[in-house]
Amino acid sequence: MDKELCFGFYETHPLWVYEQFGVTQFKFPDLDLLNFTAQLIPEKLRLGHKMEYVFEQLLQYSKTWEVLAKNILVDHGKTRLGELDFLLKNRETQRIHHVELAYKFYIINPEITEPIYRLMGPNKRDMFYTKIDKLRNKQFPLLFSNELTEKLHSLELNPLEIQQQACFKAQLFSPYGVDSMTIRPLNKKCIQGRWIRFDDFNTTEFKKSKYYITYKQEWVLMPSANRLFTSHYETLLNINLRMLKENAPMLWMRKPNGQLEKLFIVWWK
Repeated sequence: MDKELCFGFYETHPLWVYEQFGVTQFKFPDLDLLNFTAQLIPEKLRLGHKMEYVFEQLLQYSKTWEVLAKNILVDHGKTRLGELDFLLKNRETQRIHHVELAYKFYIINPEITEPIYRLMGPNKRDMFYTKIDKLRNKQFPLLFSNELTEKLHSLELNPLEIQQQACFKAQLFSPYGVDSMTIRPLNKKCIQGRWIRFDDFNTTEFKKSKYYITYKQEWVLMPSANRLFTSHYETLLNINLRMLKENAPMLWMRKPNGQLEKLFIVWWK
C-alpha cells in the first residue's frame, strides 16, 4: 500500500498551475518511478501526515531537490504558533523554497459560482477558501517570525531569500449527472469522480452496479477491480450507518460494462 500511495500522490494533479489566489504552486519534478522502492510509512498516521512521508520520499528520489528540514515547530514560549512543512533546496538553481503541502478531496458545489468558495470537503467541514486563507495569512508569515530566527540561522538561511510555495494536490468530484463543468482558474484535470446525495443514490439507476466502500487511504488510488464488490442493496445497508454518523464514504462503482468510477455519497440535503 505504501508504494500505491506514492504512485497515487505522484499521479494526482495540482489544483492550479503557476500562481492563483496569491499562492504560487510548487512544480513537482517529473520522475521515472520504474525503480522506485517505497519506504515504510507508519500505519496509524492520518492520511494527511502519510502524504508528508510520500512527498519527502519522492523528493529524495528526485535528483533535483534536497530536503533541508521538515515539520519545523514555531513556538512562542509555551504557545505553539504553527509549523512549517518543508524547507527545500533546488540543487540546480541553489535556491531555497518553503513549501506547504496539501492533499485534498473536494466536491464541487454547482450552486456557488465563485471557484474559491464552491470547493468543500464531502462532509462540509473542510473548505478550500479557509485553507487558502490559512496559507496566505498564517503559514507563510511564520517564516518571518522572530521565533524562527535562530533555527534559520543554524541552517544558514535568510528568510528574505526563500521562495514560498504550496504543493497543493487535489481530487475534485463533480455532481452526478453533470457532464461538463467550468472550474477556471482551477485545474480541470483534478476532476476524478462524482458525488451524489444518499436519497438520489437509493434509486433504480444505481441498482445494476456493484460497489466497494473504500478505506480512507484508498481514496488516493485509482479504482481497481481486485476488490470485493457488493450489491447495491448490501452497500445501502452499510452506507446507511455512515449517514447516521454524518460520514460521507467514497465508493468505487463497477458498472455492468465493467467501467470503474469514484463516487462520494453525501449525507446532507
